[in-house]
Amino acid sequence: MYVYDEFDRAFLAERVAEFRDQVERRLSGALSEDEFKPLRLMNGVYLQLHAYMLRVAIPYGTLSSDQLRRLAYVGRTYDRGYGHFTTRQNIQFNWIKLEDLPDAMAALAEVGVHGIQTSGNCIRNVTTDQWAGATPEEFDDPRIWAEILRQYSTLHPEFTYLPRKFKIAITAAPKDRAAIKVHDVGLRLHRNEQGELGFEVLVGGGLGRTPFVGKSIRAFLPAQHLLSYIEAIMRVYNQYGRRDNIYKARIKILVHEIGAEEFSKAVEAEWEATREGALHLTDHIVADIRSRFLYPAFEAREDQPAALVEALKDERFATWYANSVHRHKVPGYAIVTVSLKPIGAPPGDATADQMDVVADLADDYGFREIRVGHEQNLCLPNVAQADLPALWRRLEAAGLATPNVNHVSDIIACPGLDYCALANARAIPVAQEIAKRFSDLDRSRGIGRLHINISGCINACGHHHVGHIGILGVEKNGQEFYQITLGGRADENAQLGTLLGPAVPYEQVPGLIEDVVDTYMELRAGPDELFIDTVGRLGVEPFKERVYAAH
Repeated sequence: MYVYDEFDRAFLAERVAEFRDQVERRLSGALSEDEFKPLRLMNGVYLQLHAYMLRVAIPYGTLSSDQLRRLAYVGRTYDRGYGHFTTRQNIQFNWIKLEDLPDAMAALAEVGVHGIQTSGNCIRNVTTDQWAGATPEEFDDPRIWAEILRQYSTLHPEFTYLPRKFKIAITAAPKDRAAIKVHDVGLRLHRNEQGELGFEVLVGGGLGRTPFVGKSIRAFLPAQHLLSYIEAIMRVYNQYGRRDNIYKARIKILVHEIGAEEFSKAVEAEWEATREGALHLTDHIVADIRSRFLYPAFEAREDQPAALVEALKDERFATWYANSVHRHKVPGYAIVTVSLKPIGAPPGDATADQMDVVADLADDYGFREIRVGHEQNLCLPNVAQADLPALWRRLEAAGLATPNVNHVSDIIACPGLDYCALANARAIPVAQEIAKRFSDLDRSRGIGRLHINISGCINACGHHHVGHIGILGVEKNGQEFYQITLGGRADENAQLGTLLGPAVPYEQVPGLIEDVVDTYMELRAGPDELFIDTVGRLGVEPFKERVYAAH
């Protein structure tokens, strides 16, 4: 975890005091809502369908146990006892009263947490792999570079008012768990043939109204040039990005309209003029940032210790272990994914009590560290294998041991029309009903890896375009309808889903999804062929023929 210094703490305290004054002026009527809007958005405060919403950044998805406890405190004290983890490694509180927002922000600032730049036309929270620093497959800890970008981009005077919001994601592993190809800028950390550390740079990815997979504009950028190259990208976008049409203002539209090759030329020309300037990252600068991360003091431990082998004789523990535990880079340790998708619950929600439980478990078994993934689950990245049975028992007691990670009921969903003023349709109830259809764990294990993503509107906060099965809520004559896509994926082989057929009404969606899955089970080449591979092999037509014949 990164250790914040006195400058960070003083800065957040000043920001809270400034916002407290702004809220007081809004409550007194000295500021109208229109005047208050840009001020609150700079601090992550939205006006949703029913109330104000506070979005809190979790930089590169890393939390300390103290920070998670403080999030629980805010949920319990100022909200309705829970928070919602999002696909952007943020947490949202949907019911905080305006007059309570400064106190909530002050409580969060005490532990180094805030909502700055979780809204607005600026560089948003930089995200990365939730297994960063723990997985054996990565080339370097991508959080180091995400922190460098965080410090560079926070309140950057040149990029505070971009044409539209801007999102950056980084991965350092061959397996992309950060969805870098559907971000404005995606960075893949790797080493070249000479062993030098650097980045493949992708631009122009994004979902929403006009989805695109990012284009690679540089196969290898030496790591020391990260900031100067990002600044060159930002300057080109800031200069040429459209400001006359909000729907065409994202960098993906610019890259699409002029082409990746022309965009790359413009960036390279800008970069050549600035590459050796003040943004050059020396070894000393990188080492200083790296030194501010505290890594666990791992002990020498046995792989597959006797206590774990004995516990695996319990079928229920063995099922959870096979689903939720992953290999760690240090022998004797493991990475644990904590599902926030119990059957029938809103995806990504965690109660204040559950957050406290996870914080306690991080203290007892995980070196005080928690991660948030874009799949809306939590992760304990550093758990001794010998502690896994005790950890599982306590997770199960808290309702946090559902062994459905990457299964059909591990659904990604936005808040939808239950909360969001922009939504056309509900997302949460659809996810809940689909999960109930697949509540039998033996059945879901037989289905295998299958990602369902649900968005309540075209803004695609649920990333429906890249779901193996994507569900988009639309409005037709005042009624909720849903479009279904098949074959999307957000990993290193990212692609957009293909529309299955006409939109169907709300009440038909769960049954249609069940029919799609049943069709897959009939058509797959064998039990090892995943849903996404069956769709890739056959296309959507066989699914369309069978599914719509039944509806």
